[in-house]
Amino acid sequence: MSEIDIKNNPAPLEGIRVLELGNYIAAPFASRVFGDFGADVIKIEKPGGDELRDWRRPVGDISMLFRTVGRNKRSVVLDLRSEAGIAAVKKLIAASDVVIENFRPGTIEKWGIGPDVISGLNPDAVLVRISGYGQTGPYRNRAGFGSAAESFAGLRYITGEADRPAARAAASMADTVAGLYGVIGALMLMLQRARGGKSTARTVDIGLYEGVFSLLESLVPEYDAYGMVRQRSGGKLPGVVPMGAYPCADDLEIVIGGNASSVFKRLMRAIGREDLAADESLTTAEGRQAREEELNSLITAWTRSLPLSEAQAILDEAGVPAGPVYDAPSIAADPHYRARNMVEEHLVEVETGEEPRTVRFPGVVPNIPGAEGSTRWLGPELGEHTVEVLRGVAGYSEDDARAMAERTEVSHVG
Repeated sequence: MSEIDIKNNPAPLEGIRVLELGNYIAAPFASRVFGDFGADVIKIEKPGGDELRDWRRPVGDISMLFRTVGRNKRSVVLDLRSEAGIAAVKKLIAASDVVIENFRPGTIEKWGIGPDVISGLNPDAVLVRISGYGQTGPYRNRAGFGSAAESFAGLRYITGEADRPAARAAASMADTVAGLYGVIGALMLMLQRARGGKSTARTVDIGLYEGVFSLLESLVPEYDAYGMVRQRSGGKLPGVVPMGAYPCADDLEIVIGGNASSVFKRLMRAIGREDLAADESLTTAEGRQAREEELNSLITAWTRSLPLSEAQAILDEAGVPAGPVYDAPSIAADPHYRARNMVEEHLVEVETGEEPRTVRFPGVVPNIPGAEGSTRWLGPELGEHTVEVLRGVAGYSEDDARAMAERTEVSHVG
């Protein structure tokens, strides 16, 4: 990882304060993006901490998932079901530019910190609300996790093999996409305010399903226009031929996208089929789709004859989009990831009591040359910054801040 001089290259969001009231992934992912680019992110955790601290944690006290999503944040433990906790949060709201929450609609209102209260405490604050189905509509009160949202949005229906139950990507797609939209919405309102805009809008309202649905391109228009209902098709995309994952001689797989007419010709020449490159019936998407099985069979025969590295080199030389199907070890070792700072090395105590070891974490996206984001620290210990934040941001005295921190710890143990 290259060294970044933060002082000489101030991050784009330096000076912005974000108050994160959420848990799990959606709101925390959104605030992580703010933190990556210099914002002061204060994460409020309930006594006992965010459940994400325990997810996929075979050993130790803190999962690598929390270390990743919680990076660049200050952890403050407050009980939002107590008067003292709400009083402290109100002080933090007054000192923040953005408030992000991902509870079921009505929750923060029950706690006495709904949109009207937030606006009264801080008229300039932007409130980002992420929930399963949004703040309005007949399903607003349904419990909403990413898995249900992906199903409701239509993604699960078109994912997987045609003869098997709906599948999913082994990552929290609905949550992270909603988080990104939350960041975009907040920055839009902040930019509008900075430009002197007259709008009174101060809330960004996102349903988890909406972010996913927005990624599904022409799923519904195709149904209305043509009566087409897109179905599960495994690693293929309907009408996009040839495209898919093909096995190589060393039992590795390579994904090849030869579906554009010019690219298709280059692909056919690369695999020694000049006759098909010159075949006029294959110059259109419809023509290639009609011969999908034939084309995939001959491409498979070619890839099976070569190890992945040789197939990749030939396709790169020919200008055909192709890439290996990577697992975690492959990503961690690939030089391109390192060259782009997409894999960072940090010392972490993985198992309690062990010496810290080097662990590779995902880098910061997007890459902004000259205004780079950075991982200043990984996801913090629970309540690591409670006293610091209550004193420095909320205005509590040292004694009062410590007393509140101690009461929270005692109430959790009890």
